[in-house]
Amino acid sequence: QVQLVETGGGLVQPGGSLRLSCATSGSIFRLATMGWYRQTPGKQRDLVAKITSRGVTNYADSVKGRFTISRANARNTAYLQMNSLKPEDTAVYYCNANTSRANYWGKGTLVTVSS
Repeated sequence: QVQLVETGGGLVQPGGSLRLSCATSGSIFRLATMGWYRQTPGKQRDLVAKITSRGVTNYADSVKGRFTISRANARNTAYLQMNSLKPEDTAVYYCNANTSRANYWGKGTLVTVSS
């Protein structure tokens, strides 16, 4: 059974940084496109960034230049480095692993940007 576990969320001041990690179990990681999504109460879950198995990245316009997605295949882990955080980045961040056969989600980690 595939599991995704997000860590690294928390409270940070505006302008600060956080790094989220997504550790995966199972054998899908090397073939999966890994993504980070975020959701606030009453709104849909939106894509933040994703990275293919070959390392091609894609970002939401709102985070370009501030966030960086990466992956460490040897560790079955994906990362989201978030810099210059803004209050509007406050959300629950979810990790996603997508293959041609299945789609998996983590339980999410809360990021709060506030002074």
